[in-house]
Amino acid sequence: MAANDLVDSAGNGGLGRPRGIWAALHLDPLLLFLLTALVCGGLFILYSGADRNIDVVKAQGIRLGVAFVVMLVFAQLDPAVFRRWAPWLYIAGVGALIAVLLVGVGAKGAQRWLALPGLPRFQPSEIMKLVVPMMAAWYLSRHYLPPRNRHVFVGLAIVLVPMVMIMQQPDLGTSLLVGMAGIFVVFFAGISWKLIAAFAALVGVSAPAMWFFVMREYQKQRVLTLLDPQSDPLGAGWNIIQSKTAIGSGGIEGKGWLQGTQSHLEFLPESHTDFIVAVLAEEFGFIGVTVLMILYFLIILRCLYISVTAQDSFSRLLAGALTMTFFIYIFVNVGMVSGLLPVVGVPLPLISYGGTSGVTLMAAFGVLMSIQTHRRMITA
Repeated sequence: MAANDLVDSAGNGGLGRPRGIWAALHLDPLLLFLLTALVCGGLFILYSGADRNIDVVKAQGIRLGVAFVVMLVFAQLDPAVFRRWAPWLYIAGVGALIAVLLVGVGAKGAQRWLALPGLPRFQPSEIMKLVVPMMAAWYLSRHYLPPRNRHVFVGLAIVLVPMVMIMQQPDLGTSLLVGMAGIFVVFFAGISWKLIAAFAALVGVSAPAMWFFVMREYQKQRVLTLLDPQSDPLGAGWNIIQSKTAIGSGGIEGKGWLQGTQSHLEFLPESHTDFIVAVLAEEFGFIGVTVLMILYFLIILRCLYISVTAQDSFSRLLAGALTMTFFIYIFVNVGMVSGLLPVVGVPLPLISYGGTSGVTLMAAFGVLMSIQTHRRMITA
């Protein structure tokens, strides 16, 4: 029998076949190691960003512990389970978004949460980051790829419905992440460059209409602040100015752990949530940020490998979209903290303080591990 005649459950043949606990738990050891390193480093930085508040670190540790359990549970499920349940999860998710708009719990001018009897308060929009690409992958994988134009438009409709509903909460950051997660599925399905150019032109033409008729005043202010933060240095421009000051003051090597002045003297807002990378840059400098980016890069590289080597269209589309969504998280957060993008409230994945976002991300990594480890026996 040839060496490549059999492919084991982890996608490796012959001598490279992993045995023991990793195969039993359906976990990818390399991806698990990288995620564990990222989470541990994140808690280390969070202690400083939260101004040495150990209670914040403990709360985050508990949330991430729950997130790892969720990842383990999702890793046990065969990808066929996700494919089978995708339409029902999508319907339930859209229903939850409707419930948010009708009876949702509000905070800070936004209505984004559901508080159901017997359950902790949660954000349905966070769950849609996983459900929308799953549904889009389910639909497009049922047809020949590359998809025909009518299938592309149906796929985009699947994405736009929850995206628009989330924008009404309002939550621009999450709506963009949900939209990008679904659009990546459509892109990876193999649409033509002519269609991509047509969509880009449509977005460009509709931009003025969005500015005058869709965007709210605070969203417009964020764009104007990005272009000229010094126009309101003590108001709208304060966050970006202090964040850039913290990043610049760190230099190459940084000021040292717990020695950051911008965060510990309370100049830097949201230092333990959206702007935590500025804390890292101030205390560990360019070297610290580079180490973090390398760790992110290795995680993305491993996930892309899982996507490329997936055995069916649904798994490839879903894995690719989840991987690129993780990249968008990083790109948007670092971009807004460094003053290259408007501030839209996107956390730094698995580093910023928060609960629902971390659970959703780890669930996505559980799906990726499921795709990697639930491989079928293939005979030549």
